[in-house]
Formats: sequence, structure tokens, C-alpha cells
Amino acid sequence: MREIRFGIVGAGMMGREFATAAARWPALLDLDVAPRVVALCDTNRDLFDWYRQNFASIETFTDDYHDVLANPDIDAVYCAVPHNLHAGLYTEIIGAGKHLLGEKPFGIDLAANARIMQAIDQHPDVLVRVSSEFPFYPGAQRVIQAVRDDLIGQIIEVRCGLLHSSDLDPNKPINWKRMVRFNGEYGCMGDLGMHAVHLPFRFGWYPSNVRALLSNLVAERPDGEGGLVPCETWDNALLLTQVEKDGFTFPMTIETKRIAPGETNTWYIEVTGMRGSTRFSTKQPKTLWTMEYVPGHEQSWRSTDLQYTSAYPTITGNVFEFGFADAILQMWAAFLDEIAHGKDMTQPFHCATPQEAHWSHRLFSAALQSHAASSVVAV
Repeated sequence: MREIRFGIVGAGMMGREFATAAARWPALLDLDVAPRVVALCDTNRDLFDWYRQNFASIETFTDDYHDVLANPDIDAVYCAVPHNLHAGLYTEIIGAGKHLLGEKPFGIDLAANARIMQAIDQHPDVLVRVSSEFPFYPGAQRVIQAVRDDLIGQIIEVRCGLLHSSDLDPNKPINWKRMVRFNGEYGCMGDLGMHAVHLPFRFGWYPSNVRALLSNLVAERPDGEGGLVPCETWDNALLLTQVEKDGFTFPMTIETKRIAPGETNTWYIEVTGMRGSTRFSTKQPKTLWTMEYVPGHEQSWRSTDLQYTSAYPTITGNVFEFGFADAILQMWAAFLDEIAHGKDMTQPFHCATPQEAHWSHRLFSAALQSHAASSVVAV
């Protein structure tokens, strides 16, 4: 069993998720690599107590990420910090020779992303991947299989997105994701968009143009001190795009919404084609919808109740239901598998790439121009 020693930079919600995934590693079967969390960094030292109580493996607690990067025994870093810090931290992590799994969008804007991409080019021996766990759901893996096996035929249309309603309450206090200086002008696109475009980009479905409709639905939010402050970033985004692939052009609709009533955290993808169609949503995590079209015959969607069949086998019985924590574990397994084995991974689906994140920046930058001009903009 090869051990990969990790440092976590950013001890908040996603840092806790990764640490917990590392603790669940024995649930994975037949994988010859495992993580060991040995260092934790956050400027808020109050977050350290939970880690101290639950992870005896952590040797270093610090509010200076340079302590993590200077440690020669640390192989890799998981970094989850606000978008304005990505360019600085990610380039330093890569420059220190540490493998990196970083949170999206990999830079606050296109210029910041370019700095990160340059650092990656300068350090080809460092594995850099983007955190995006939803495609590891069994239903999403079945969609991947259908596309790869050419069960769709000529594509008619693609719809994908990530929806939730965490900001539906106008009395929710403002946080950094509502502030341009921390989150960037992309708003919900930078926060949620990489999840939505991960699979389309993996399939090579890159938009040639976009018409964007962006909404800032709550103009002000409480500041936590009795006052109101401007809510600067976009709450919802609807991107209408065109994709040119294999001699055909088809529409692809991308939704990223923080105010979608009735949605707690719904990721979905739907692909319709001349030969077959398929769709999956985490709203019904055990259900896969498929349709095989036979000319001259009736058309009907078929629902399949999925078993617990994950990319990496686990101890979990196949009668049980796959969930978000399982997707996190599978994503981390893919990252460590690729560190250990490169192109000879145990299974073929690797984590989201920096190149895919770069394409998302190109799309979101064009979307901002499109909305401002009320016009279609080339990507």
C-alpha cells in the first residue's frame, strides 16, 4: 500500500469532507494507494479543534500555508479557499512540487487562470486536478458509458446544470460568494459552473458561442451587524450555447443557479440523440432514464433502479444507495490512483483537468460579455 501524505489548505466545509473521506478509505477495495492527512492550514485557528479531536495523523496545525509547502514529507495538497486566492496559492503549491487537487474555478478570472496554467506548464511532473465529484455517481457513470459506446447517435440536444436554493432566503447574511472582490464577476458560474460543464467538456463538447441570461435576484443582504450591503454577484445563470462536433451542430443549455426553489443541490445531465437518449439527476440518485429509438416504433423512456456500482469497488452492498460522501470518496480515489499509476489507472475516468477549467473560464468570460451586450458572443 503506497501512502500519499497530504496537507489541507482551507479547513472549512470541503476540507472536512476530504479529511472524512480519508478516514473512510478502508471502504475502498483493491486500491493499492491511500491518503494520510498530516498537515492542516487555515487562517481561522478555531477550526482546528474538530480536526484535533478526530485525526491523530495530523502533525502540523498552522495559519501559514508556507509551512505546508516547505515540508518535504508532504506529497500533495488539497486547497479549498476563496477564488481570489487561487492564483497565488495554486501557483505556489505547484511550484513547490506538490500534487494539487484544487477547488473550482481555478482562478477568480481568465487572467488569474492563465497564471495557474503557466505554472502547470512549467511543472509537468506535478499532477493538478480540479475538484468535481458529481460525475462519479453511478448514474453519471452510466451516461458516460452510453456516450462512449456511441449509443446516442447524432446528438439532438444537451442539457446540464447544478441547481440549489441556498440563497432563496433574502434574510440570509452576505458571505464572500456574494462579493466580487472574493468570488469574481462570474458569480454563480464560477461557484457552480465547473460541475455543470465537467462531463460535456470531457466528451469534447466545447461551445463555439453563447447567449447568456444572468440574474441578480437579491440586491442587498444583511451584513450581520444590523445593516444591509450590496449583493454584487450573479445569483442565477442560463447559458444557451452551440456545440460543433463531428460535423454536426447542436444546442447545449447550461444552468447554474443559487436560487432555484425546491432544489437543495441538484446536479443533472440529459443527452438526446437520433439513436438513443439518457438522463440522470442527483435528485433521484438511484434512477437512470434511457430511451432507445427504433424507427417506426413507439418512443418511451425507461427508468432503471441503479445498484451501488461505483467506479472503484467498495465494501458497500449493491442494494444500498450512493450519496454525496460516496462521490467525494470516489473522486479522491481517482486522484490518488492517477498520482500512483498515471495513465495506467485502475479505471479510466480521471478527475476534472485544468484544461477543462480553463475552457470554463473562456465560456464564463464570454457569458459576461453576452449578457452585457444582450447578444451572442463567440467563445
